[in-house]
Amino acid sequence: MNLLDKKSVQGFHQGESIEAYTEAIQTDLRKIQTSNWSSWSNTVVIVLLLTCAIVSFTLPSLLRDQPSFFRIDLGLAVRILVGLVLLFSIYSLWQQLHIKDLCDEIQQKQASSEALYRMAMFDPLTGLYNRRFAQPRIEAEVLRCQRKGTPLTMLLLDLDQFKQLNDAHGHSAGDAVLRAFGEHITKAIRGSDLAVRLGGDEFMLLLPECDAIQLKRVLDRLLRCRVEIAGKRIPVAFSVGWKEHVSGESSSDLFEAADRALYQNKRGIPANAASVPA
Repeated sequence: MNLLDKKSVQGFHQGESIEAYTEAIQTDLRKIQTSNWSSWSNTVVIVLLLTCAIVSFTLPSLLRDQPSFFRIDLGLAVRILVGLVLLFSIYSLWQQLHIKDLCDEIQQKQASSEALYRMAMFDPLTGLYNRRFAQPRIEAEVLRCQRKGTPLTMLLLDLDQFKQLNDAHGHSAGDAVLRAFGEHITKAIRGSDLAVRLGGDEFMLLLPECDAIQLKRVLDRLLRCRVEIAGKRIPVAFSVGWKEHVSGESSSDLFEAADRALYQNKRGIPANAASVPA
């Protein structure tokens, strides 16, 4: 079992697509901001022009104190004013429609971006993070624990007799077990911990600032997991293997050591844990 496989590499390429979508969304948001500022600027300019137009038509007549010319000029000013307002209304309507189109486009891109993000980072069945997301997070946590000298433990879990369960109850029952186990893991860990479905019936927990005493508490919380299938509460058994990070150990070394411990425990060879019953 290798955490870095071709699917993981493909996942990083999908991450690049997400970044492109995010940049496109930011570009469109800047367009909307520019359009709004332009609309406000045009509003101010048009109001000033209308004011100047009225003043230009009425002020000469007022200064000459000629009522007849005042009435003629004022009527002309009103007609011009109506025409300018009509033009401005048409422009404002077009501007609002344009902004609405941009907003709709942004909402579509945002929905696509969120869908791509979930596909690239989350397991659709359990809702846990997938291995594509796990690798950079593991490397970051390893670097952080090396820098600060804090403990870091990786815990691998593998469901026992999962194939037999699928054969006996069907794949829908197997999916129900995986979902229930994913929820069980989420409730057993802290918010700072990382829960990952590696694939199939294999899971990983990355526990920052977790030493041997705290690990025992996590294992105690993980013990009792049951799922209801065909009206019956079926216990879920799993094997575990873990490894606490040591200075100078890379993320790949840490994963491989935890994987070896899991394999030994599953085969009944004494390592750091035995098969843990539900």
